[in-house]
Amino acid sequence: MIGVFAQPPGEWYAKLNKPTWTPPPWVFGPIWTILYALMATALFLVVRKGTSSPGVALALCIFAAQLALNTAWSPVFFGLHQIGLALVVIVLMWLMIVMTIGVFWSVSDLAAMLLVPYLVWVTIATALNASIWMRNS
Repeated sequence: MIGVFAQPPGEWYAKLNKPTWTPPPWVFGPIWTILYALMATALFLVVRKGTSSPGVALALCIFAAQLALNTAWSPVFFGLHQIGLALVVIVLMWLMIVMTIGVFWSVSDLAAMLLVPYLVWVTIATALNASIWMRNS
């Protein structure tokens, strides 16, 4: 079961019918590094307000929920090869990111803005997941 969580894209992904606009594999590492740095900075800006500040506890809970969905997507898609279920996960993640931006905005507008590139990338990833699902179902 541990292999499900550590599964690289590999042969299965290479054989999928993907749209022509699929980003090349080398793009994912740098983009996710930048996005996680932005997410960490945004989280820091919210946490430093203190958990007793209005909206911070809720913001942290919603952030944790979107991060859990983010963590779940790769094992579902790459490990279990469940493209449709992965699409459900990523749509829920997208919704939680929108909610996170909303609650972060009430605490720190800069923290909220730092999450916008993440939302843009997950929007692209959602479209890619949906396209792969439609092409391979």
